[in-house]
Amino acid sequence: MASFADLETAEPEFAAQVRAAFDAHRHKVLATLRADGSPRVSGIEMQFVRGEPWLAGMPGSVKFADLRRDPRFALHGGSADPDDFTADAKLSGRATEVTDAGERRRFSEAAEVPDDPAAFDLFRVEIDQVVLTALNDDKTALVISSWHPGQGLTHTQRT
Repeated sequence: MASFADLETAEPEFAAQVRAAFDAHRHKVLATLRADGSPRVSGIEMQFVRGEPWLAGMPGSVKFADLRRDPRFALHGGSADPDDFTADAKLSGRATEVTDAGERRRFSEAAEVPDDPAAFDLFRVEIDQVVLTALNDDKTALVISSWHPGQGLTHTQRT
């Protein structure tokens, strides 16, 4: 598992492209696993805070109940309509709930949200894989770039 900072150190240009793709859309799609093992997809407004992606949202949310039971997740940053498409980003890994008051306070200050533990649930993200899907320069093929901690960056082109 890795942090986004690890990705930035290993592949700064790729990390910047991934960050731009995530920042292009406010709403993302989070995939978690239900108690019976089936997938659940939920909307979420993930943002980068102190350089890292965090999952935060309303207490009592079923997506966060899923993460407490099984921390595996996938997050998709969204895509523009085909005529405007440049890239989209995905990351997957594990999410760990943050209950430490000091860490929550630092998050709240950096995210500029009220420091109220009852106001939101908070999960730290550890990354297994980051994927960027983009068009080649001629816009004739998809270029899928994938990074795994310890394995580096790979590129696949699909026409």
